[in-house]
Amino acid sequence: MRLGYDGKLYILAFDHRGSFQKKMFDIHGDPTPEEEATVRDAKKVVYEGMEIAVERGVDAYATGVLVDEQFGSDIPKLAKEHGLVLSMPVEKSGQDEFDFDYGDQFGEHISKCDPEFAKVLVRYNPEGDAGMNERQLGRLKRLADWLHEHDRLFLFELLVPAEDHQLESVGGDTDRYDAELRPELMRRAIEEIQDYGVEVDVWKIEGVDAREDAEMLAQQTRKGQGRENVKSVLLGRGASDAKVDHWLQQAAPVEGFIGFAIGRSIWWDALKGFLEGDLERRAASEQIAENYLRFVKVYDDAESGARV
Repeated sequence: MRLGYDGKLYILAFDHRGSFQKKMFDIHGDPTPEEEATVRDAKKVVYEGMEIAVERGVDAYATGVLVDEQFGSDIPKLAKEHGLVLSMPVEKSGQDEFDFDYGDQFGEHISKCDPEFAKVLVRYNPEGDAGMNERQLGRLKRLADWLHEHDRLFLFELLVPAEDHQLESVGGDTDRYDAELRPELMRRAIEEIQDYGVEVDVWKIEGVDAREDAEMLAQQTRKGQGRENVKSVLLGRGASDAKVDHWLQQAAPVEGFIGFAIGRSIWWDALKGFLEGDLERRAASEQIAENYLRFVKVYDDAESGARV
């Protein structure tokens, strides 16, 4: 199986589970059946925004949804029926260390749901806990090997949280960490993951403030034999529209970037308005569609502007 992906990917990410039920619904611990039904319906409101976006002309084949099995209900089936690119998470929610949500049965769940991409969220700092990094790498290689043996695509969300000594070196300033230290740490993390033999089709990576950093990261993801078609998408990290716009504008013109995977920045306020009774269901979904389409336009404008 050839590594990589052909085409654009504009993914709406709403695979949040533990953080979603806590921060949106104030549900701690396992939800009751009634609470679970409420959470499932809320995710359906988000998905309905994607159907509106397609109705308004966005290319379904470039339109992706990233949704979980736990609260996703019939969304995976609907997404596939509408020709959307389906991605689903493999990791346990709310853990600092990557592990499989369904243990040794991860393959059965992937086969049953049949997404185009299996996605992981991994926190990996090359200067972090060496034992944890090694354990994660072993599990990630097992997953990557299984996916490619079964002709499935791997979407890898990489987060590089600051270690205490790194934050101290920039005076505790998280913005300085993001700008001055994180880009090279991300590159090193990708390189270590690759060197371990974990092969990725699409990297989902945190935004960077400078285009040369986006170029550096894209080059690393494609470095090495057989990785020529490996691609990257930008994640939103729940940041403000202005911040996400800037990240998109830096990444879009860079060869190897093909879109984004943005979540809370698109749907959080609209969904909260619906749940609090300030927005009708259709109005909330329309607002989600508008937010999504706006980011698509920002990305496309930045990409096409670079070609002029």
